[in-house]
Amino acid sequence: MKKQPLQISEDKILEASWALLEEGTIEKFSMRKLADRLGIQAPSLYWYFKSKQDLYQRLANQISKMIVDEFRAEGDWKKQLTDLTVTMRDVLGRYPCSAQLMMITLPHEPDTIRFTNRLLLCFESSPLEPEQKFQATLTLTNYVLHFVMDKEQHQRNIEAVLEERGEVPYGEMNTLLDTMSEEDAGLFRRLFRNGIFELMGSDEAFDFGIKLILLGIEHIKENQR
Repeated sequence: MKKQPLQISEDKILEASWALLEEGTIEKFSMRKLADRLGIQAPSLYWYFKSKQDLYQRLANQISKMIVDEFRAEGDWKKQLTDLTVTMRDVLGRYPCSAQLMMITLPHEPDTIRFTNRLLLCFESSPLEPEQKFQATLTLTNYVLHFVMDKEQHQRNIEAVLEERGEVPYGEMNTLLDTMSEEDAGLFRRLFRNGIFELMGSDEAFDFGIKLILLGIEHIKENQR
C-alpha cells in the first residue's frame, strides 16, 4: 500500500520546529532536518515559508505574542518594566533557542511589533527623553535576551563536561587556582570557593540586573537636572 503523505500546515511546521530546536542548537537547525521530522520533502516547506529566515521570523512572532498575552500592565513604569522583563524571561525559558531567535530576527511581524510597542509604552511615563526611552528599551531587551542565552549556554557547557567526564572537575579548578598568584586570581579564587558563581542564571542575579538598569535610568534624570 502506498504511504499517504502527512497533512502539514503552518502550525504543524512551527510545532515541529520547536521540537527540533529542543534537540540541539539553532546552528544545527536546518530545513532538511525539519522536513525529515515531518516526513516530507524539504521543498514542500517553501510552500509555507519563503526561507529559513522567514520561518525564524514566525517563531519569534509566536514568542512575542505569548509575552504580550501573559503580561499584565499594573503599577508605575518601574513595576511594569520589572513585570514585563520577568514575563519575557519566563516565556523565553520555556522555548529552546527563543532568545537567539529574537536576536536574529527583525520586528517585522505583527506580534513582534506589539511586543516592542508594549515595551515602549512601559517607558512612556519614565523621566527620560524620547530618544533615551528608545535606547533604554534596547538596553533592557538586550539584557534579558543575553541573560537567557548565557544561562542556556552555561547549561550546555556543564552537560558537555558531564557527558565527557562524568562530573564537573571542580578539583582541577581548585588545583589551578592554587597555582596562581594573589594578584592574578586572588579575588576570583575567593568568590569561586564561596560559591558566588552559582548565582549565574539565578532569579536573584536576574532581579539585581533589572534593578541596576532602573536605578541607572533614575540616575540619568537626576544628572540632567
